[in-house]
Amino acid sequence: MRILRYLVIFFLFIAAPAALLAGVGPADLPETSKWYFHADFEEMRSSEAGQHLYGWLQHEVFEDVREDAGVDLDKEADFLTAFATAEEGLVVLIEGKISQETKDKLLAMGAASGALDKLESGGRTFYHAKGDGDGHVGGNGNIDIEIDSFEDGAYFSFAIKNKLIVTSTKERMQALLADKGSVSRGKSEKGALFVLSAERSLMQAGARAGDLGANVAWDSNILRNTEQVALLIADKAGKISIEVQLVTTEKEMADSLASIVRGLISLQVFNDDLDPEIAEFLQNTSVDVEDKMLTIRVALDPEVVVAAIE
Repeated sequence: MRILRYLVIFFLFIAAPAALLAGVGPADLPETSKWYFHADFEEMRSSEAGQHLYGWLQHEVFEDVREDAGVDLDKEADFLTAFATAEEGLVVLIEGKISQETKDKLLAMGAASGALDKLESGGRTFYHAKGDGDGHVGGNGNIDIEIDSFEDGAYFSFAIKNKLIVTSTKERMQALLADKGSVSRGKSEKGALFVLSAERSLMQAGARAGDLGANVAWDSNILRNTEQVALLIADKAGKISIEVQLVTTEKEMADSLASIVRGLISLQVFNDDLDPEIAEFLQNTSVDVEDKMLTIRVALDPEVVVAAIE
């Protein structure tokens, strides 16, 4: 099972900051985060628009996780948050009613490698499933997790009620356990990742563009001139609202990107051969620039979004 693949699926297909009423906020992330992702499954299950997106996740993602690892995210996960820093690697937090059966299965996955250590910090228990140096944890039968950030194995804990915490370093695990699964932050620093949120957030993501550029195989002028990118999906009056913001190095770059997007829209929107769903997407897309920030917004019927993903 490749958990990172599922996060990438979320991130790739979900292509003015207000009071944070739901979802993850800046205080929930380390200031040195390279990227973050948050999914509110509870909101998806209960909202009109979110149910369509949740149905796709059930079929395309949750079934694979259940088959590969025997863990039922559909029943046990209400929230998923993941982030990474250069110093302390990857952190994955799953919040919900984690069953004893799931705990037992995860312990079995760690033990399958023959190298599972039981540790303690501040009276709270956590475990270290040692890796093979290539990002593999486990490796017995069908149980085999491969994640680049877990080259030295994975640390995981159920010590905080209704939370499964997974980290790639011992230090980050100890810090999270000490803070009951929350991130301790100091004074906000310039350049920290910004977070988009809304009253009914379904998914949120963001990244430093430099870190994205290190993982792509082409020389991108856009990435070189973009500092940060943030994405938000929310339920807005029964429609799925998607917002993307890019912070560029110079205002001229934001203006240029806006012109490119507007030009592409104007070239295609009256194309008779264009799929009606794509035409609707283009017609409802707004493009705005404020100083060095480019914002692209669109609100679509849930069926259109799911059809586009599929």
